[in-house]
Amino acid sequence: MNSKVELTNGFVAERGLLSPAQFAQAEEVVQQIRASGLETIRIAFADQHGVVRGKTIVASQVEGIFRNGVPITSTLLLKDTSHRTVFSVWGKDAGHGISELTGAGDVLLVPDPATFRVLPWSSHSGWLLCDVYFKDGRPFPFGSRHILRNAVSRLNQRGMDMVCGLEVEFYVFRLDDPRLEHGDGGMPGNPPETSLISHGYQYLTEARYDSLEFVMDELRRACQKLGMPVRSMEAEFGPSQCEFTFEPDSPMNHADTMMLFRSTVKQVCARMGLHATFMCRPKVENGMASGWHLHQSIVDLESRRNLFMPEGDELLTPTASAWIAGLLDHAAESCILTTPTVNGYKRYQAFQLAPDRIQWGRDNKGTMIRALIAHGDKASRIENRIAEPAANPYYYFASQILSGLDGIERHAKAPEPVETPYDSDARILPTSLIAAIEAFEANGFYKTAISGDFVSYFSHIKRAEWSRYLMTVSEWEQREYFSLF
Repeated sequence: MNSKVELTNGFVAERGLLSPAQFAQAEEVVQQIRASGLETIRIAFADQHGVVRGKTIVASQVEGIFRNGVPITSTLLLKDTSHRTVFSVWGKDAGHGISELTGAGDVLLVPDPATFRVLPWSSHSGWLLCDVYFKDGRPFPFGSRHILRNAVSRLNQRGMDMVCGLEVEFYVFRLDDPRLEHGDGGMPGNPPETSLISHGYQYLTEARYDSLEFVMDELRRACQKLGMPVRSMEAEFGPSQCEFTFEPDSPMNHADTMMLFRSTVKQVCARMGLHATFMCRPKVENGMASGWHLHQSIVDLESRRNLFMPEGDELLTPTASAWIAGLLDHAAESCILTTPTVNGYKRYQAFQLAPDRIQWGRDNKGTMIRALIAHGDKASRIENRIAEPAANPYYYFASQILSGLDGIERHAKAPEPVETPYDSDARILPTSLIAAIEAFEANGFYKTAISGDFVSYFSHIKRAEWSRYLMTVSEWEQREYFSLF
């Protein structure tokens, strides 16, 4: 018999950072780790970009992590996608509501025991996803899971809950050259050279799936061992492009799923000598952009009745109409959360099965919001096709909840649906990251819905990326001007 585990005699319990039920679950996790012979535990968290970061501890130290958390360098919360720290941490005040992070000191990670997994591709390794706190136990206000948790709580206070399903597109290529010479390092380093696993533009053909099956099978098996609710695997339009879909679940569970899924795909593929990428539009010949479609419905919190399923003569329930209206009204300022990279805006093109303007339609894959709503259909839902697969899932889901909830609170009504999405007078989506940043800053919605400090913080990070992008001389410029002038 394993001895009793006592975890409630440390800082985490003193500050109430885990509930009694979570401590009970943590005790089970510790016992499982003791019995399984695991050697290491990866202590992970989702940074502001939805990138998994963290530390690895020896398995015998996990009890101390549940008691007191684990310190981690705070500058990880202040970096852009090149991993540069873009705030001045050596002055008196880093600014943007994060003055406590001056001096590159530590913040605290506290693991959520419900996220514990054993990694199938590294069977001696466990994995725990964490929340971020200041050293005194206060939640880090811009922490990804904190922001989503607060949004879900606001929705629950209205007697409603969100159910969502994921459709995620990505690429898997053969790895021809990992580019690991000393000169290839940097911030960021040089990307690898790759080639195709299969030809594309034969959407959902069995032959294309068969050529990808050796990858699909390994990824599916790993996901299933990790408890992810995989529904289907598909050969997408582009060459070597894949799609996984997942059964409906709660926003937090699916945000956690997306974090683990992206890590699973990249790590399993790397061990197979392949390169997987969730970059929206890779610079490869004959490539096609990848999207991330979020299916969503609102249910009554107690009865779980689908509030999007119409009754009688109505085409849209008041809840569905208001939710759609809220998503449309706040689509532009939400783009920095749904499409947070420079690259993602190159997907918003007409006639490419991607949205280019702010509108909705009935089962129309050219619109931003595709309504799959019918009388008597308990799975009535909408599909928002706006996001890129590189988005931080917690920020993305929070943007949907906060926007839709605003529509409900205002009793807003959706406009008429469109049938010709690429030939309408609807507002155009932001065409660049800087346009999205400016919309995010100019509109006061997220300053109220989350906080003004969060808007300043996230805008500052994304502006740093945009500035680096502008300062980089592109191939287009070299070809356009080098011989002409």
